[in-house]
Amino acid sequence: MMRTALVCASPLCRIGTLRAGSRRAPELATTFARRALIHTGQPNNNSLTGKRINEESTTGTEGFHLKDSIASKQGLTTPDAVNTSPTIVRGDWVLFHPVYSQEEIKAVEVLHKEAKTLSDKFACNLVKLTRWGFDLVCGYKHKPIPADSNMSLEELRKGGYILDEKAWLNRILFLETVAGVPGMVAAMLRHLTSLRLMRRDSGWIHTLLEEAENERMHLMTFMTLRKPSLFFRGMVLGAQGVFFNLFFISYIISPRTCHRFVGYLEEEAVLTYTRCIQDMESGRIPEWSNVPAPEIAKDYWRLEPDAKLLDVIYAVRSDESTHRFVNHSFANLNTETDVNPFALREPDMLVKGRKLGLSREEAEKYVEESHQMLEHRKVSSK
Repeated sequence: MMRTALVCASPLCRIGTLRAGSRRAPELATTFARRALIHTGQPNNNSLTGKRINEESTTGTEGFHLKDSIASKQGLTTPDAVNTSPTIVRGDWVLFHPVYSQEEIKAVEVLHKEAKTLSDKFACNLVKLTRWGFDLVCGYKHKPIPADSNMSLEELRKGGYILDEKAWLNRILFLETVAGVPGMVAAMLRHLTSLRLMRRDSGWIHTLLEEAENERMHLMTFMTLRKPSLFFRGMVLGAQGVFFNLFFISYIISPRTCHRFVGYLEEEAVLTYTRCIQDMESGRIPEWSNVPAPEIAKDYWRLEPDAKLLDVIYAVRSDESTHRFVNHSFANLNTETDVNPFALREPDMLVKGRKLGLSREEAEKYVEESHQMLEHRKVSSK
């Protein structure tokens, strides 16, 4: 679920004070003052509170619109950002997603959010249990290699210290078939809620759909490396059926717990891809050392023509870091009243890769800044 990196550097996008004498200054000053109020349970009283269908509409509440930009269709993105909302559909995707710089893909850190509340502890322990079961089935141990070890690559693999390329690929393919479920289920339920209650969703649906499509594109990318067997497809069918229904019921009961669960799940995904990167860079997966990036990956992430599979793994890890950041942020919000702080923009990977989401106060400030940037750009373009 994602936007292009959106830290504005140009004067056009930079947040600034309204020009003196601007004919819209009084109007915008009133608007910003109203948005700055602290949430008290009243409708329409702060930046995070969702709008009823008949209340005043704030630009960008439901998400980014192409008319919000001038000519580049980049909205609030950086001047050199690549907008991947295509005018001509060439690939298997149509939604926004990030394109990372070399600095950004190296900025991702393995992080863990401490579980403090009962629901957070439940979500965290459930993820740990799920990972333990999956590792047991896959025979994945990732035991630390002794410092003075002289074991060969084959001995390391047989000893459960590392995986071979087939085991890695099976693990990744299975995980990605399941990882695309939560975003779609959450988006579907919020969509149905919006229809049933006849009220606005405040931008959540689109971001959740972006997450689902992004995870699906991970699967499409790795499917170019290996075609799964009928047995593997049967396992995926069973796991997907069970997980879909469990997550469906759970999201109806507690959306915040579900987003926290996905946040913890993405922490494990970042850890898994980090270990894969480490094994590749240390020469422990020689079969992948010179494998070129699939064409679908070069197009989707705008990779260089000579990009390798390692570059793809780095990009996928960055995506998982984005999902980690977004879902931990969603779990900190009121899912019924708060708007999606990422409807207009997202921080770049220098933030998302090193931080475990926004608190509710940070999210409110972020929404205010987003609207100010958009309004300032509109004023500057006139």
